[in-house]
Amino acid sequence: MKPTIHSVAQEAGVSISTVSKVIHNTGSISEQTRKKVFQAMNKLNYHPDVAAASLRGKKTKVIGLLVPDISNPFYAEVARSIEDRSRELGFNVMMCNTDNDAEKEKEYLSLLTSQRIDGIVVASAFRSTDLLEGLLEKGIPIALIASEIPKLSIDTVTVDDYQGGYLATSYLLSLGHKRIAIIVENVRSNIPRLEAFRDAMEEAELPILDGYIIKTEAMIQKGYEGARQLLSLQERPTAIFACNDLLAAGVIQAAKEMGFNIPEDVSVVGFDNTVLSTTTSPMLTTVAQPVKEMGAKVIDLLTKEMQTSKPYKERLLLSPELMVRQSTAALP
Repeated sequence: MKPTIHSVAQEAGVSISTVSKVIHNTGSISEQTRKKVFQAMNKLNYHPDVAAASLRGKKTKVIGLLVPDISNPFYAEVARSIEDRSRELGFNVMMCNTDNDAEKEKEYLSLLTSQRIDGIVVASAFRSTDLLEGLLEKGIPIALIASEIPKLSIDTVTVDDYQGGYLATSYLLSLGHKRIAIIVENVRSNIPRLEAFRDAMEEAELPILDGYIIKTEAMIQKGYEGARQLLSLQERPTAIFACNDLLAAGVIQAAKEMGFNIPEDVSVVGFDNTVLSTTTSPMLTTVAQPVKEMGAKVIDLLTKEMQTSKPYKERLLLSPELMVRQSTAALP
């Protein structure tokens, strides 16, 4: 049976009026009670009908934004570009940081729908795709940025990750490097970057040596640990392609601590072209994503969907650009 507000109240151990207050964000409700209600809504897969009704009728002029990690400069810049374009069009943005956690994704989706937002932008790999599918069926407009969910028919704006990975690897090959390693994040967008790395190395008829592919999380510390592992190999790489700037910053830090000079001893390439790329020493050669354009386009697609549901969704694939700085050099 379809869950009701009554079943949510029973599950949470509160009154129906308390659930109603949480849904409509009215009254004085403790954070503990609010969390219990959201957890019950998630468990029962309950989404207030009032949210869908508001999307068909009165508009709130609020867009929800889900990001995986706002401490990552890339997602901070994505959020800023989305907010800038939203404000130009008269919308406010409610941002939620999921920490790549499936439970948080569920809680925030319940929060956003209960707040009667006009649409949602998802800027993460997103684990709870079944929940997104349920919201789409209810008529809630959703768009993706910097990620893809192939099984959903949904407006998407992303960069050509394969082209970006190929640009980075080809550039290192052009500098004469043959022993090239890669540190890749365990997310969907990094799969084509790794594929491009493999293809470029194969086209150059060069092997990828054992231990030269490291899969990890997007953290400076993980880039640091990966670089120490790579640079401790008996046959160490002369170049490292880190698949985002956070990882690349960790690579630079580790290389320096181990007594290697950059780029004389090891060249480093990142991906994203965040503020980190110009604050590292030396400044980082990286693959730039057109973040400002991506943010503007995803909001344009979402607002178009708000006005009239399109039978065919759009997938915009933007081109990356290699930004050459001081962290790379020709192999001596």
